[in-house]
Amino acid sequence: MRRYLRVVVLCLACGFCSLLYAFSQLAVSLEEGAGGGGGKPQAAVASWLAGGGRGAVRGTGGAGPAAHPGGSGRCKDLSLCYWNPYWMLPSDVCGMNCFWEAAFRYSLKIQPVEKMHLAVVACGERLEETMTMLKSAIIFSMKPLQFHIFAEDQLHHSFKDRLDSWSFLQTFNYTLYPITFPSENAAEWKKLFKPCASQRLFLPLILKEVDSLLYVDTDILFLRPVDTIWSLLKKFNSTQIAAMAPEHEEPRIGWYNRFARHPYYGKTGVNSGVMLMNMTRMRRKYFKNDMTTVRLQWGDILMPLLKKYKLNITWGDQDLLNIVFFHNPESLFVFPCQWNYRPDHCIYGSNCQEAEEEGIFILHGNRGVYHDDKQPAFRAVYEALRNCSFEDDNIRSLLKPLELELQKTVHTYCGKIYKIFIKQLAKSVRDRYATSPKEK
Repeated sequence: MRRYLRVVVLCLACGFCSLLYAFSQLAVSLEEGAGGGGGKPQAAVASWLAGGGRGAVRGTGGAGPAAHPGGSGRCKDLSLCYWNPYWMLPSDVCGMNCFWEAAFRYSLKIQPVEKMHLAVVACGERLEETMTMLKSAIIFSMKPLQFHIFAEDQLHHSFKDRLDSWSFLQTFNYTLYPITFPSENAAEWKKLFKPCASQRLFLPLILKEVDSLLYVDTDILFLRPVDTIWSLLKKFNSTQIAAMAPEHEEPRIGWYNRFARHPYYGKTGVNSGVMLMNMTRMRRKYFKNDMTTVRLQWGDILMPLLKKYKLNITWGDQDLLNIVFFHNPESLFVFPCQWNYRPDHCIYGSNCQEAEEEGIFILHGNRGVYHDDKQPAFRAVYEALRNCSFEDDNIRSLLKPLELELQKTVHTYCGKIYKIFIKQLAKSVRDRYATSPKEK
C-alpha cells in the first residue's frame, strides 16, 4: 500500500512540475507573440508626399524608463527561481514573487500607459520660455508626456542638453524636429505672421502616427496638470476634431468682430495658442470651404486658403484656422477662457467669469508680458515657475513667495484679481505634493 501511495505522490509532483513548466513556456510564447520585445516606436518623420518637400527628425531623446534600461544584473539581488530566471523577465517587471511575475507578465505587457502628446514650435529667442512651459507641464502632470518640439536647427543642441539634464525624472520623452514646410511654398509659409508660427498647421500631416495632440505656444504656463485638458478629448462629440478658446469674451473689445476682413468662428473668433486636436479625425475629414463646391482634406485646403486670403489676414495661421471653422463650426469644441487666459481677460477689467469662479487653468502670456513690466502679475507667475526646481519641497514652497509678489501688482487691473492666478496652482500643488516625503 505504501508503495502505491509513493507512486501516486511522485506522479502528482511530476505533474505539478510539468504544469508549472508548461505555464512558464506559455507565458513566454504569448509575450513574444504580442511583440514582447518592447521596442520603442520609431519617431514620426515629416513626409510631404503630395507637396514634394520633406522633413526628417533631427534628434530624439528620452527621459523615461525606455531611455534608461536597467543593466543585465538588475534582478540578481531579488528572490528568483528556476521557473522564472532574471534574464527571462521583461524590463518593466522586477518583483519579489517569481511565480506571480510569470503569471502576470503577459497581462502587464499588453496594458501600456497612455501618453499625452504635447507639441510646441520654437524659433528665435524662445528657448528659455519654452523650457519653462515644459517644466510647468512636467511638474503637475500624472500621466507620462511625449514632447514634440519643432525648433530651428541652432536651438536643437540647447534643447537636448537641457532636456537630458531632466532625465532623472523618468516622466517624459521628447523628439526634436526641424522646421519644415511644403517645398514649393516654404518661403511663403515661413514668413506668415511670425517666423515658424504656421508650422502648427502641418502637425497632422507630419505626426502621422499620433492620434491626439495638444499644441501650445511657447508662452504658455500650465497651472493644472496636462491631464485635465487632455481629458476634454473624451467630451468631443462625433463631429468635433479640435478644441480652442474664444479670442475674446467681451465683443466690445474684440478684434475679429471689429477689424477682421475675412470669415471667423462665432462672435469673436478663436485663439489658437492652446489647441487640442484629434488628428486622426482631422486627417480623415473633408472640409467645407468657400473656394470650391468640393470638400477638401486638411492637406489640400491650406494652400488655397492662403492664396485667397493672404492679403486680408493679420494673425496668420490663427486667421486661417478661424476661416476653416467658420465654414465647419460643427467640428470645433470651444472650451472656456480659463484654459487660455491672456492679458486681454483682465487688462481693462476682468471679463473671464470662469476664471473668476474657478481660477486660471492655463496662463497665456502673449504680447511678451513675461519679459516686461506691463503686466507684472503674469511676469510674477512666469518667474516663479522658471526659478522653481523639481524638488518636492521647492514646489511646495512655491505659493507663499508668489502670493507676496502678486500682492505687489494690485495697482494693475490684473493684479487686483491676483487670487485667480494662484487658485488652481495651489490646488495642483496640494493634489500632487501635499504628502511629505516621510508620509509617502
